[in-house]
Order: sequence, then C-alpha cells, then structure tokens
Amino acid sequence: MIISGITIQIVIKAEAGTDEFGAPIYEETTEDVENVLVGEPSTDDRTETFNLTGKYAAYTLAIPKGDTHDWVNTKVILPEPFKGTYRTIGYPTAGIEAMIPLSWNKKVQVERYGEDED
Repeated sequence: MIISGITIQIVIKAEAGTDEFGAPIYEETTEDVENVLVGEPSTDDRTETFNLTGKYAAYTLAIPKGDTHDWVNTKVILPEPFKGTYRTIGYPTAGIEAMIPLSWNKKVQVERYGEDED
C-alpha cells in the first residue's frame, strides 16, 4: 500500500499597494499544495499547543519535501471530509529531507478559522 496525501489550498498574501494613510493593502490568492497528509494531533500536542498559544489544534498537516511556501500564520483551505478554512499555529517543525525516508519532512498544526459558507 502506498501512502499518499490530498491536495489542499494555501492562501498567499501579497502586498498590492497602500491606502490613503500609508497602510499596506494585501491581495489574497490561492495555490494548490499536493500530497499533504492530514492527521489528528495527539492529546499531548493539543494540550501543549493550547497551553502555549491559547489555540485549539484541529489537525496536523504533513507537508511534502521540497515545498517552499511560508506556513507561519497562514490560511489553508481543506477539502472534504475536513472541509473548511483553517489557520496555521506557530512555526512548522522540519527534519532534514535526506534523513527522512518518506515524502514529508515538515509538520504544522492548524486551527479552525472563521465561518465557512455551505
């Protein structure tokens, strides 16, 4: 059996100019990220995350090797059966790509974000 992930969307925020007060205006676009594993965080991970950040980790994402996206405080959109918008919590943890035998070397936790439209 081969392990494979799902395709999720990451929301990329880019500065598109400034308003009349000089504050930056951002434009959001989405990009697909393929082969992402979605799993449930352990009870210890959830407790530690909540104690450190006050945020409730809904899922842990395993990010494939070679990915160069910024996963810090970033919105992600997950498809069915996880359907919804989430925001990453903290910084991703990463291992050395050459030392890890599978296709994933980073993981990051996400929390439910905003109200989703049905």
